Amino acid sequence: MIRRASAFSAAAGPRRSRWPRRRFRAAALCLGVLALVATACTPGAAGAPAEGAIALLLPEAKTARYETTDRPTFVDVVGQRCPGCEVYYANADQNAATQQQQAESMLARGADVLVLDAVDTVAAASIVREAQRHDVPVIAYDRFIADADIDYYVSFDSELIGYLQGAALVTAVEEAARREGPHPDGSAPGILLVHGAPTERNAGDLSAGVARALEGANIEVLAEYHTPDWSPDKATDWVESQVTRFGDRIDGVYAANDGIAGGAIAAMKAAGFDPVPPVTGQDGELAAAQRIISGDQYMTVFKATTEQARSAAELAVRVLRGETPRTTATIEGVPSLLLAPRAVGVHDVERVLVDGGVHSVEDICTRYYEDACARTGLLEEAP
Repeated sequence: MIRRASAFSAAAGPRRSRWPRRRFRAAALCLGVLALVATACTPGAAGAPAEGAIALLLPEAKTARYETTDRPTFVDVVGQRCPGCEVYYANADQNAATQQQQAESMLARGADVLVLDAVDTVAAASIVREAQRHDVPVIAYDRFIADADIDYYVSFDSELIGYLQGAALVTAVEEAARREGPHPDGSAPGILLVHGAPTERNAGDLSAGVARALEGANIEVLAEYHTPDWSPDKATDWVESQVTRFGDRIDGVYAANDGIAGGAIAAMKAAGFDPVPPVTGQDGELAAAQRIISGDQYMTVFKATTEQARSAAELAVRVLRGETPRTTATIEGVPSLLLAPRAVGVHDVERVLVDGGVHSVEDICTRYYEDACARTGLLEEAP
């Protein structure tokens, strides 16, 4: 349950009290062994970070944003806000066991704060427990870790994202039904729901938002699927099977993110759908922007991941320094920073993604997409 603060509020409670004690213990240890290892606690000496180390663990690289936006922004902001801090980084390549090992390694190296975007939010509880054993605070990034004593959460309102996706899909499907008329058998328009990973809370929140948007709509959910690991390939395989089963009864597809959208669109195009029925997405990826311009994807939800990474980095530095960061919401007792998402359709690509500096016209309007860009006004048509 989300409880929003009416203004920026400081989180309070026992979860923060262990950090000053840890830093005190570290300082006492340094004083106690000063005669033997005088340089070990000197800023910058022997390769040690002057202020401390912040660990960033990301879940996978198939989603382009993680390596192109989240990681570089996070590292850059920590460098600006805390020149004496070190960033430990690892990407788990969608393997929960690998992420566990990476986290344990970073804790053993002396990480002072753990920023964790979990591969598996259930399995990640063990990472949180290990961090607690080392008195290291954990900031859940992008994906909430339930049933674990995390200290902060930085993300977007996932249920709102799902609602934006679902509302856009309802609008598109209903407009098409009015334009083209009912199915020959008189059945209601049908859609497929291709959710995210079943192990992830965010995917469940997205689904809840979609369900809210579908309430009262004359639309039938033909089938739904929870995509393991958010895998576009698995989404492709499942949509292929549903195309075989339902054929042209499919009037739209809810896809939880842009990778899944790409997989669903590939399956339908391979089956001969022309045009492809409306498909949603999320993340504002370059490939999604190109599909939206060309008419293959109906919409995406853009999350300012640069701002998310910046917020997480600034939060981590404040936590490292023993400060009390301000938050904007509380989720299941966890102080949280939630950022606002934006729906992006074909008429929003220039204003949101191009003018916002997310993708350039040159990147979107490659040779294959030049005609589509001209039709939508991103490029001037040749005389």
